[in-house]
Amino acid sequence: MDHPTSEFSEYRKGQATAEESRPDPRFHDDEETTPETPRARRGRALFWLAGAVGLIVVLVLSVQAVGLWPSWRNPFAQETKDRSQPPLLQSIQDLSRYVAAEGNFQVVIDLEKDRKYVPDFLVNQRTLFVGAGRVEAYVDFGKIGDGAIVESADRTSAEVTLPGPQLTEASLDLEKSYVFAEERGLLNRLGEVFGGDPNRQQEVYQLAQERITGAARDSGLVQRAEENTRKMLEGLLRSLGYTQVKVTYTAA
Repeated sequence: MDHPTSEFSEYRKGQATAEESRPDPRFHDDEETTPETPRARRGRALFWLAGAVGLIVVLVLSVQAVGLWPSWRNPFAQETKDRSQPPLLQSIQDLSRYVAAEGNFQVVIDLEKDRKYVPDFLVNQRTLFVGAGRVEAYVDFGKIGDGAIVESADRTSAEVTLPGPQLTEASLDLEKSYVFAEERGLLNRLGEVFGGDPNRQQEVYQLAQERITGAARDSGLVQRAEENTRKMLEGLLRSLGYTQVKVTYTAA
């Protein structure tokens, strides 16, 4: 072992051949690794960040879906604030009206306002309004004076004189009344921007009430009220023992 052989040739200490200084390929990877660039590192970080955010969103939505998390409110949602003042009682009136009939009506108001020699697209205002309202026919028992009720000596018949039925003004039902269509010219719209009329629809409402009240006068509602009141009093007095009952009306 002290002498060099053909397999292990002798060389001086500290020296090696070029072949012996090369790394053994058996102890290294087949592919040579390259250093990671900053762009690659940023891409990988963004990928993991997006994954984490997505996981958090999924978890929060899942918790909210099962009802373990309070419902979120939209920060930009519209809110309604009622700053109205409390109602003020102005008066109390005792009524002695007997409402004998009621009529329900519907009217379509087509109201248009324009100016001559001016195009409609500049100055024009047209409103189609569907108005629903009711009118009551009543007899005011408070106007019955002395001598309005006359009974016979044997207390078997009675005669009652009443004031004629009257009609109330039409009362619009706001839940069933609505603006079907509305057209306004360019100048009308500009006027709304700089200061519109808050009572612009008031004329339409008033016209609908007038039309319904006029229709009630021609509808036979007064005659129906007379007949219903007569039947009511006849039934009431007959239950008290009167066999003959006569009801007449004076001019309203």
